[in-house]
Amino acid sequence: MSDRIRVLLADDHSLVRKGFRRMLEDDPALEVVGEAANGVQAVEECERLSPQVVVMDLAMPELDGIQAADRILKKKPGTGILLLSMYSEEVYVRNAFAVGVKGYLLKNALEVDLPYAIKEVAAGRTVVAPGLAEPGPQEAPSELEKLTQREREVLQHIVQGRSSREIAGILGLSVNTVAVHRANLMQALGIHRTADLVVHAIRKGLVALPEAPGEKQQG
Repeated sequence: MSDRIRVLLADDHSLVRKGFRRMLEDDPALEVVGEAANGVQAVEECERLSPQVVVMDLAMPELDGIQAADRILKKKPGTGILLLSMYSEEVYVRNAFAVGVKGYLLKNALEVDLPYAIKEVAAGRTVVAPGLAEPGPQEAPSELEKLTQREREVLQHIVQGRSSREIAGILGLSVNTVAVHRANLMQALGIHRTADLVVHAIRKGLVALPEAPGEKQQG
């Protein structure tokens, strides 16, 4: 039992988690030790359960998969993160590997061998979906790296349409502090209006929006 790879599943749709669990439980080398329904829960469950590998959806509420991975790896540096995504754009792949993710697979690919990918990540190897190239070293920091962890969290909520007061309540901050983070975000990205900030964040892959249930189950 102790030799089995401990896996945490993080996806905001219970049917998806159930399907992954069923797939992984058929492999005697793997043990699903917990589940999380959003990025915040994924971070909390990693601290509590210390899994070797986290299989995590990129597009989740509260914190997306990249933000959650960043927080997990700061607290548990040895954790292998395997992201599953509907996004094949290079910017998402680049941002994922920039924070230390080990694997990036496409959810809608029929040939995905999840148990194999988990074992590769657990062994410290990189796994990338066929057709996607692992980004090489960057000479300049990406826009994601220009932002602090807290600024990324605030940006996630701004893109999801929440007001400064709502964001303050969720993150346990004052409204003034949220306003400062919002101003810092705009300054760091060279943007002056909230609407432009939202468009820019989505276009540049700084935030991954949760898909509708129908989209998740089809992918």
